[in-house]
Amino acid sequence: MKAFIVSLFLCAGFAGAQTEVRRATVLPSYKDLKYPPLPPLKVPEPAEVTLSNGMKVLLLEDHELPLVSGAALIRTGNLFDPSDKKGLAGLTGEVLRSGGTRLKTGDQLDQDLENVAASIESQIGESSGTLSFSCLKDNTDQVLGIFHDLLTGPEFRQDKVELALTQTRSGISRRNDDPDGIAEREFSDIVYGRDTPYGWQIEYADINNIRRVDLVTFYRRYYFPANITLEIYGDFSTAELKAKLEKLFGDWRYTQPPVPPFPKVIDKATPGVYLASKDDTTQTFFQVGELGGELRDKDYPALAVAAEILGGGFSSRLFRSVRTQHGWAYNISASWNANYDHPGTFVISGSTQSVHTVDTLKAVGEELEKIRSAEVTDQELGTAKDTVLNGFVFNFDRPSKTINRLMVYQYYGYPKDFIFQYQKAIAAVTKADVLRVAQKYFQPKNLSYVAVGNPKDFGTPLASLGMKVEPIDLTIPEPKSETKSEAQPETRPPDTASLAKGKELLQHVQQALGGADKLAAVKDLQFHADLEVFTPGASMKVKQTNSFIAPSTVRQDNELPFLKQSVYSDGKSGWLAGMQGVQNLAPPVLKQIHGEAFRELPSLAMSDRDADRTVNYVGDGVIEISSQNGEKVRLTVDEKTGIPAKLTYQQSAGEGGTAVEQVFSDWRDVNGIRLPFQWTVMQAGKKFSGATVQEYKINSGLTPETLGQKPAISMPAMSPKPPTPKPPASQPPAQP
Repeated sequence: MKAFIVSLFLCAGFAGAQTEVRRATVLPSYKDLKYPPLPPLKVPEPAEVTLSNGMKVLLLEDHELPLVSGAALIRTGNLFDPSDKKGLAGLTGEVLRSGGTRLKTGDQLDQDLENVAASIESQIGESSGTLSFSCLKDNTDQVLGIFHDLLTGPEFRQDKVELALTQTRSGISRRNDDPDGIAEREFSDIVYGRDTPYGWQIEYADINNIRRVDLVTFYRRYYFPANITLEIYGDFSTAELKAKLEKLFGDWRYTQPPVPPFPKVIDKATPGVYLASKDDTTQTFFQVGELGGELRDKDYPALAVAAEILGGGFSSRLFRSVRTQHGWAYNISASWNANYDHPGTFVISGSTQSVHTVDTLKAVGEELEKIRSAEVTDQELGTAKDTVLNGFVFNFDRPSKTINRLMVYQYYGYPKDFIFQYQKAIAAVTKADVLRVAQKYFQPKNLSYVAVGNPKDFGTPLASLGMKVEPIDLTIPEPKSETKSEAQPETRPPDTASLAKGKELLQHVQQALGGADKLAAVKDLQFHADLEVFTPGASMKVKQTNSFIAPSTVRQDNELPFLKQSVYSDGKSGWLAGMQGVQNLAPPVLKQIHGEAFRELPSLAMSDRDADRTVNYVGDGVIEISSQNGEKVRLTVDEKTGIPAKLTYQQSAGEGGTAVEQVFSDWRDVNGIRLPFQWTVMQAGKKFSGATVQEYKINSGLTPETLGQKPAISMPAMSPKPPTPKPPASQPPAQP
């Protein structure tokens, strides 16, 4: 009976619900909805002031969060690089920050900023340089002080210069790894001209020409108050901050002549097809286009809309044709990239299956002809304009964008309301405008085609496009033999003056590392480090322990992913323990172990007290230290601080040996002695390994008996068996 009553109740509820649905009001179509007009956009107006030293300042208060950020914009750029020292501007921008100030190293500044959740960054790009900061409101004074010291007096410490040079060389060695990056780079170089600052490529020879003094000279030429605009936004009082900035920067009255205009772009591109053969890729990456224009050009708004219709998104013509209809490519796009003060590029880019390389490039040409032959549809025009205009709101989502935009406009000579002029111009673009600019600017006869891929897999030869195919040489030029490496530059015969200078500089090193007495008291040294060893196409993690007992006992224990290795020498003989058991060291390997003992920093720094060694100054802060048994190393020193920047030497492995550079950084105090906690090893100009020390132990009581104990060898079960690794002694050493 109860179940029957419950059933009646449920049925009654269900019937009521049905009745309620039938009485529901029919909603109007979204097309009938009416919206009130948007309120006018209120853009905050920064306060502008010029300090007594000529530096321009823009200040914008924003009290929403207790944060303060800012940036100095410097009129400089890599367009001012000397032709034989390409890369100088970028290195200057990097080491300005990492090299620290007169009072603190870059590593010490890192720690200070990390402790207060702040940051300061520096860089120099194509046509501007920046030094930026961000911090909590409560730490503004402290961070502004560091910012001031870096902007007005960077130290450019030698060890950071060497580290930046090493990293740049490593980048050169890897520049052909990414086929997409190759296509972008080569297209830009071809369109702008390889012999112009806009198309230059940094080579080893350029980097080898750069010295610390070049960075200092570049900085002094462009970093002066009248050449800088400073913007600051966040939670502060404008009046109070103005007074602080005047007090902070008012005494910096360094001057230089006005900076000259940037070089003009000269259209040197020869239209055609350019092929970079790369047989390790299964796709073809391509860029098709020509020089574009500037943002202030009257046709730029119409060109932006035309490019959006051609290849701006999922509904674009190129995307529908190449990907949706044919399925030849995953991505393809088109853009009219304008710059503020020089022509940008019009580029169609993407990647496609190798077999459809020519099909895809022909489809690109067909779509270009279509957009040049007839007006676009109303829907295409409306969608493209809406896409551009709807993105307009993101120019105002943060106050920082407003002040940054105004600073950039001022830098390049644009009116303050340029963005609103551009907005109105986009809204006014018509179908006739799109057809007109497409016919005027999208000229097939002016296009350069750059393809990166394996031509053996192309379904049809590139020559079928009807143009001559020019090969692109991807060879990375090695520097001339006399500058191939700084490991062993031309030896300067020692004389009384150079020997005295060498001893004097080495004693400066001793003082910088803690003092001669403390260095001489080092009887044994041990450290544990994490290494990353780089091999073609891969890298390997290694845990390493290095142990040294003066004057010549060495042991190195390596834990690799698939086995453990140990090598030991008492200076006269030694052994290697690894996958093949324990073996006596062959004479060539034993000699390399002797070299590692010779290069131990504490004992190397005391070479002026060793009668078997010669300490000779060879110029540019470089000391050559050699021994009577044939060991030789060059120690590059920051002559101001006395801190070693790098070791360079020849690794005896085969005829002539291999040039090795070991670049030091992150110097810290260990029991009163300064030692590096990081270093990078370059072998024959390419990055071989990087090391981070976890712990140093000095005078811990190591004995030859304990170091000489041979480890028990256990063979891991592996299938397939890996190749037998070379002994660590045949590699550039990881220890300082």
